Amino acid sequence: MPTARAPRIAIVGAGPGGLTCARILQQHGRAVTVFEREADADARPQGGSLDLHADTGQAALRSAGLLDRFHALARPEGDEWRVLDHATGALLAQRGPTAGGGRPEIDRGQLRGLLLDSLAPDTVRWDRAAAGVTPLAGGTCRLLLGDGTSEEFDLVVGADGAWSRVRPALSPAVPHYTGVTFVETGFDQCDTRHPELARLVGNGSLLAKGVGRTLVAQRNSNGHIRGYLALREPQDWHTAAGLDLGDQRAVREHLLEMFDGWDDSLLRILRDSDHGFVSRPLHVLPAPHAWTHVPGVTLLGDAAHLMPPVGLGANLAMLDGADLAHALVTESSVGAAVRAYERVMLPRSIKAATGSAQGLDHLVPATAR
Repeated sequence: MPTARAPRIAIVGAGPGGLTCARILQQHGRAVTVFEREADADARPQGGSLDLHADTGQAALRSAGLLDRFHALARPEGDEWRVLDHATGALLAQRGPTAGGGRPEIDRGQLRGLLLDSLAPDTVRWDRAAAGVTPLAGGTCRLLLGDGTSEEFDLVVGADGAWSRVRPALSPAVPHYTGVTFVETGFDQCDTRHPELARLVGNGSLLAKGVGRTLVAQRNSNGHIRGYLALREPQDWHTAAGLDLGDQRAVREHLLEMFDGWDDSLLRILRDSDHGFVSRPLHVLPAPHAWTHVPGVTLLGDAAHLMPPVGLGANLAMLDGADLAHALVTESSVGAAVRAYERVMLPRSIKAATGSAQGLDHLVPATAR
């Protein structure tokens, strides 16, 4: 009898979820191609620090055979939290690292590098943006690329984030604005250049909350601290204020006015940063978000269940990637694997989305509590 053809699998997006899926597939001898719109692995900074949970992100890395390498890079001490009163700067609460080091921190860039280094050469096709997918008769799927070319696969996995080009093949859902914007800034060489802020933040993260305003400062590796100003404001808050986001001096002055009355020690995050300010409106997918199974295509991570950034997104994306990969190597067919994966992933993501929405309301309260 002729040997069955190995399934052709494409993953769109080289984030933690897609790369975890690719790594586990390769561990089991399965061919996979990852399409990524960025020009190369160093095209842009990957963002701040993540705490990987034992039952999700770390479980996925264990499945991928990468947990020891993760622990060599991770910072267990980064799981500390300090909560300060926004008006006085007084310490309200302090939490040390989770018992047993259950949620160590790692920079997003380090995590991505760890996953990329684990893949076979040329697994990732850089500078290959997806334009969309078209399900075909017989259960396959055509991946349309930004350069006008296309390729056919037995499965296309949309791991391409909030504004997924794969999602429309399954669902008409589009992300909507939460009413909260994060304004990001940063500090370099904090222990020597910004020692007061370094002491204030400690080894992990600092939090101070007012009504509709929250400040978060998060220690990253190599002496870097990222600051986040969370605002309950319209998405075009800067336009309404007549601000050009490129005019960093004017943005800084306006933000200081928005945080008038806050303790001066906390205002260092606005006043003394080494970097400019980047506005990041937070979007989410409707919850619950689900779809009817379509042969040849599925989603994972933010493409499937975009949530507020309160500590679950990357962890769930990696668990999604691991679950999908294991289904593909254990089920009798691609179709059976995707159905098995979606039966687990969709209910899990619906529950997590509800919790994340509540977490955002707690992080940036709309009223005094």
